[in-house]
Amino acid sequence: MKQRTLKKSYSFSGKGLHTGKPVTMTVKPAPENTGIIFIRTDIDQRPVIEARASNVSKTDRSTTLCQDGFAVYTVEHILSALTGLGVDNAIIELDNIEVPIMDGSARKYAILMGKDGTVEQNAERRYINIDSPIEVKDPNGSYVRIEPAPRADYDVTIDFGSEVIGIQSAHWDPDVDYISQIAPCRTFCFFHEVEFLLANNLIKGGDIHNAIVIVEHPISEGQMGLAREKFEMPMLSVTPQGYLNNIKLHFPNECGRHKMLDLIGDLRLCGGFLNLCGGFLNAKVTAYKSGHTINTAAAKAIEKAIGLK
Repeated sequence: MKQRTLKKSYSFSGKGLHTGKPVTMTVKPAPENTGIIFIRTDIDQRPVIEARASNVSKTDRSTTLCQDGFAVYTVEHILSALTGLGVDNAIIELDNIEVPIMDGSARKYAILMGKDGTVEQNAERRYINIDSPIEVKDPNGSYVRIEPAPRADYDVTIDFGSEVIGIQSAHWDPDVDYISQIAPCRTFCFFHEVEFLLANNLIKGGDIHNAIVIVEHPISEGQMGLAREKFEMPMLSVTPQGYLNNIKLHFPNECGRHKMLDLIGDLRLCGGFLNLCGGFLNAKVTAYKSGHTINTAAAKAIEKAIGLK
């Protein structure tokens, strides 16, 4: 298969989830063998940050890349969208430090870029293939297992010990329509996490419209009143299913599908050993209770395994 890039440029404006800073991101076509690179246009030097696992610097609730002292935050959703759309090469320009969160998913990216399709380039796609299984674990029981396979085949299971969301699973492979089945799935959090942020005035780029909020435990009218006031939603309440009524679920397992969205984006970072900034992984991937830390550790483990050949 040949490499592919976008047919034209696309711009997305919004604010960063963690910084709250306004940002415009422009995703542009790129020459073959470019891979995916970020360029900070707000800095005179226009520094380039390559999408590779070795550049991961932070994984606290999102994935941050840093190269030569310059960073870009929350890269996983746009990397996921480009992977799901089959884009090998793209230049992503940002006029601030963080990718815009949009609605907490990759939907807007995937729909806008996907409607025009991609253009074939001359060079062959460079796949990442492994010869033997790789497994990364952490002490809380999470793991990501990568096994040899002829193409991408991903399975994710999440278990937060929550009676509201239960145990959820999601699957993705190239036959699954990424735009309709994975891209719309939004990030999620628990009400007690939101409550802490509200109480400490730490809500920045996040708002009630770009996350699924799970209410695991009963909350008082005072707690709900604070949330209504801060988010300016006087009708905010808890649904019988245990979610805030700010949004409706796209799928019963939307939380599990969002973890799949993140996994696809984070694993796109493997491939730095090829001097290709993000590669397409041919492997059977099984992830349990995954998150950005273990996802990117798995991407680094893949690079190390292949790099030793």
